Amino acid sequence: MFGSAPLFPIGGTGLAALLAGCASDGTDGVNGTNGTNGTNGTNGTNGKDAVQSIVSARFIGMAAPSLATAAALGKASSDGARLELKFADGSTQVVELGYTPLMVTGDTVPKTGGGSIVAGGYTKVDGTPLLVGGAQAYSDCVDGSSLFTVPGAPANTVFAVVQFEYQSAAYGAYPAPICVLTLNQDPATGALSLKSYHHIDTAGIHGLWIPCGGSLSPWGTHLSSEEYMPDAFDQGDNQSLALYNTFLANAGIDPAKASPYHYGHLPEVKVAADGTGTIRKHYNLGRYSRELVCVFPDNKTVLGGDDTTNGGLFMFIADSAGDLSAGTLYVAKYISAFNETTPGNIKWIRLGHATSAEIEALSNNAALTTVTTVGGVKENGILQSTTTDPGDPGFAEVKLNGSSRWIRVKAGQEKAAAFLETHRYAALKGGSLVFTKMEGTTVNARDKLAYSAISAISASLVAGHAANKEAPLGGGGLLASLAGFASNSAGMVVQHKLGGNQADSDGNLINSDWVPYQSSMLINGAQIGTDALGNTNDQERISCPDNLKFSEKLRTLFIGEDSGNHVSNFVWAYEVDTGRLQRLLSAPAGAECTGLHGVDDLNGWTYVLSGFQHAGEYTSATVQAIKDAAGPVITANYKGAMKGAAIGYVSGKSVGVRLTK
Repeated sequence: MFGSAPLFPIGGTGLAALLAGCASDGTDGVNGTNGTNGTNGTNGTNGKDAVQSIVSARFIGMAAPSLATAAALGKASSDGARLELKFADGSTQVVELGYTPLMVTGDTVPKTGGGSIVAGGYTKVDGTPLLVGGAQAYSDCVDGSSLFTVPGAPANTVFAVVQFEYQSAAYGAYPAPICVLTLNQDPATGALSLKSYHHIDTAGIHGLWIPCGGSLSPWGTHLSSEEYMPDAFDQGDNQSLALYNTFLANAGIDPAKASPYHYGHLPEVKVAADGTGTIRKHYNLGRYSRELVCVFPDNKTVLGGDDTTNGGLFMFIADSAGDLSAGTLYVAKYISAFNETTPGNIKWIRLGHATSAEIEALSNNAALTTVTTVGGVKENGILQSTTTDPGDPGFAEVKLNGSSRWIRVKAGQEKAAAFLETHRYAALKGGSLVFTKMEGTTVNARDKLAYSAISAISASLVAGHAANKEAPLGGGGLLASLAGFASNSAGMVVQHKLGGNQADSDGNLINSDWVPYQSSMLINGAQIGTDALGNTNDQERISCPDNLKFSEKLRTLFIGEDSGNHVSNFVWAYEVDTGRLQRLLSAPAGAECTGLHGVDDLNGWTYVLSGFQHAGEYTSATVQAIKDAAGPVITANYKGAMKGAAIGYVSGKSVGVRLTK
């Protein structure tokens, strides 16, 4: 029964309630008279046959693939990883773990409602397949994913929402697909298998732009992202207008009815019991390089990472729990030292309050959003922006994507600037836009901590770097509060303490008890000289952390890598109470670990969902022997280098295990 089990929820009120219900008239069945309602508790004399609870669990990591295990270099694998479970009666079980793919992009799979469909396939916004070379194009870049149940769904049915970031051969050029997977969950083993695939219609949101990470909201919807939005001023703050115009052409969108401001927002997917899904965009959570967001337990406080150079830490407080359509946007300003050894204190700068409908209307207003050039300065109805110093004291210098911009907001357009030109406006207001590649976010509710992945400590995050600057309105000069950070290509995970009674920059009390008020480094990786395989970061430590998910019941932070500094990227299990770091999953050589999602209890089973993208995208440091070993396996399993990708989950290798023994 315990030979190969899915990951196991332990502790917590949910399990306590389950155990209480299983042993009426006796705690855990001890002295349970006749074991009333006690599973396996018949005649529960002194609890002899009582249900046993799990009291602890720990992961035992797999070894990194090497040329000695060449086949493992070309596939996603958890072979060798184990989960050790300890029960209340003192017994232990060791679970051998494995990775099971749910689908591979490019495969023809059953379509929800009948027929068949190409997994990860691109369509124009009118639903017609996007053909390249006579065949439907499909993505090799699985990304943000969620796994959950829906009330009213058929028995043994669960759902996953999966989004696809781009195609490696045409980055950002196609309207991104997003889908609902209807999955069968074997009630006896917990095993998941694909039943059907639903392609979500994105016509009503102008198509979907480069969706990266994703998360599951507390109210059961999938929260997507639109990363690296097009820069309306075409000055290097993320993607060019040339890419934007190519996207419109491939999507079949009329340029006369389009705007760069339609992209860079937060899409939300709702899944119905029949496995279909609908999507809408929230335009009022700030337009920045959103990797993903995490909604905290109050169902109102949202923390978001900003995956760019000169990125900020952004917070949104919804007016109503479970509804992101109206709320207030903030950016963090660090007001005390923050480096590898010293925590940094945060003051939150209020950027503005808006409804999604208000900002959507602004994004549709061509008179407001059309950019022109006047006297060498680009401007629209929102602001003026230039890459050279205009010598005008009304302009303020800010740093965007490592370079200087001089900007001026037009009178009365502060709201439009805050929500449609969030990078420029947040920098102008004095936010600490100094992070480099701030990626995933997640929350540890019990300890009131949040975690953010910083993929690299470089550029604007490094002491004295030219990109490390605050706007004059924010105090001016180099950002002394980050003066201690040293360059580290392996990056780090930062933890934020959360609390209430926090005042914003205007002196007003922020309406949340989950406000980050102090940040510190939790764990980092280490640079090394190039080793025999081509690793330039230590393989026994994290490298370029990207996706993060925290399991409350396992007390484990799962960390997925996006690194060219590890030959094979990994998903790690970091036990926050012990500091143990264990390797849980290895992606195919050259691939990035994506779509990380942990589920503590899904009909009594626990899963770690994970995918990968662009398998076989080697770096210049990767040795030829790795390519020779991994290449044929990638081709056999995933259609070839940078052709196919998979989404799957970590569990036991064959048979599952219940929550009790």
